[in-house]
Amino acid sequence: MVLDKIKAPNDIKKLEESELPSLAQEIREFLIEKIAENGGHLASNLGVVELTMAMHLVFQLPQDKIIWDVGHQSYTHKLLTGRREGFEHLREYSGMSGFPKRKESSCDCFDTGHSSTSISAGLGYAEAREITGDQFKVISVIGDGAMTGGMAYEALNNASRLNTNFMIVLNDNDMSISENVGGLSRHLGNLRTTYVYQDLKTGVTNSLNRIPVLGERMVTRIRRTKSGIKQLFIPGMIFENMGITYLGPVDGHNIGEMRRVFREASKVNGAVLVHVITKKGKGYLPAERHPARFHGAEPFKIDTGLPLKPRTTANYTDIFSTVMRKMGERDSKVVAITAAMRDGTGLKRFHNLFPERFFDVGIAEGHAVTFAAGLAAAGLKPVVAVYSSFLQRAYDQILHDVCLQDLPVVFAIDRAGLVGSDGETHQGIFDLSYLSSIPNMTILAPKNKWELSDMLKFALNFDHPIAIRYPRGEAYAGLKKYRKKIEYGKSELLCQEHEIALLAVGSMVKTAEEVQIMLKAMGYFCSLVNVRFVKPLDTELLDRLAKTHALLVTLEENVITGGFGEQVLHYFSEKSEPKMPSIMNIALKDRYVEQGNVEILKKEHGLDVASVLKQIVAGYVRK
Repeated sequence: MVLDKIKAPNDIKKLEESELPSLAQEIREFLIEKIAENGGHLASNLGVVELTMAMHLVFQLPQDKIIWDVGHQSYTHKLLTGRREGFEHLREYSGMSGFPKRKESSCDCFDTGHSSTSISAGLGYAEAREITGDQFKVISVIGDGAMTGGMAYEALNNASRLNTNFMIVLNDNDMSISENVGGLSRHLGNLRTTYVYQDLKTGVTNSLNRIPVLGERMVTRIRRTKSGIKQLFIPGMIFENMGITYLGPVDGHNIGEMRRVFREASKVNGAVLVHVITKKGKGYLPAERHPARFHGAEPFKIDTGLPLKPRTTANYTDIFSTVMRKMGERDSKVVAITAAMRDGTGLKRFHNLFPERFFDVGIAEGHAVTFAAGLAAAGLKPVVAVYSSFLQRAYDQILHDVCLQDLPVVFAIDRAGLVGSDGETHQGIFDLSYLSSIPNMTILAPKNKWELSDMLKFALNFDHPIAIRYPRGEAYAGLKKYRKKIEYGKSELLCQEHEIALLAVGSMVKTAEEVQIMLKAMGYFCSLVNVRFVKPLDTELLDRLAKTHALLVTLEENVITGGFGEQVLHYFSEKSEPKMPSIMNIALKDRYVEQGNVEILKKEHGLDVASVLKQIVAGYVRK
């Protein structure tokens, strides 16, 4: 096998030209086999096999810097830099990450996981190179979807002023910008990247500008005429008008053509964008037909593409989807917003039934939130459905545009808590902290699937900002008999005894339920509280519990700083009662959590049943 010859960075340069097609095929077969077994990002990686090979053939790693936007398309890059063995434990705890990681390889020059960051990071590298006098190349690879993020355009605007080479590779896998214009585009690309053209253009402009009065007018008229003609032929005029040289479109599955264009791009004295057309999922028919389904795939059967373990029970996203459909039918003011995650957040059915009330704003969470604020100010009931870790990108808009005006925007926060295999950038473990710091915000967390339904209905009839955070995965179906009506700011007391009180937030109620049973079996008297409202605190219940319990234990799937437990601790620290209970906060430590199975991560970070029980027994001393 040709792939066997790739053991270290730049080994691809040792191959014969005739071996490259075989290598591309073997890489695809390898990725399909490994992802079918362990899960991972498939469609995006299959689409960039030749693109990655071409970059590794032209550039020298780790000296040159390739920055992958998002990074979920970096599997071929990992293979070509000698990390083949790491795929045996891809996205597992203590295994190889599914994203670029600087600590994993010197060929990964920037950690990524969220969208639209690569141009900014690459620009930083390019400017640093000029200051230090280094000689490396900088290449930022960004997808057409990531280009919907405003941060990408902020970086492009900044990059247009560069006087040093900086390459941006636009991976267009949906023909979203333009179709290939063939020979004319190639000719203009060759012409614009020659030093003669660049020098001539600068020289003519400077000469004309020295002519009094008339010179400046002539330059302006020539530019207008030239731009008008170029608009007819060059698909990249949006970039050219910003001052960024545009090359392409080029076939992203033609290695030879891409190598030629990358060499040309390296000659440009400034920012240059190479527009590459690829097919997402290329080489595996199920992924080509259903690229969204194979974006982040669970283990599947290679011959059919069907999951190895089909879901038989509803998850929290399914529950949200069903309730949104019902509320959309009942109330014409209910509208839904997503940032390029229609299927992932469960809004597909809402979109199909109420297309005029559904808005996909692209990968632009900040815009999504302020857009929702405008909808709310105009009298509608907007629901922003978003993953917890992605909502972080809209903190300023939540703070200033929604909460400052006290607007009734509902935040449906999916993937809250430990998410698992996607690692540090995707763990939703900060939302309770950053949302709790904002005035006018209300935060809820459901204990099971029925409570999510009730909370969403409550939220849509609430006249202030409100967030509901719920975890990834199967919706808990226990505690069905406990379904007390949602009352603003009130927790749900599931079991009342004395001595120890467990106050659990959302997904941790299930854990607390099991811990309570074990504590009772050990002879402890234990109350169980479903917190429901993280903000505002149910201070009335806290005061009652403080009178009858020696220990209050808070449990949450969030970092400890700024979370529910810290708020409870702060509340009691300000009271001057002579007799106060002890407070034990069980939460995640203030550090990033790597990839791995959620149950393993809970055990490693002290949130599983056994760990929680051990902490309580060790920390509680009966008087």
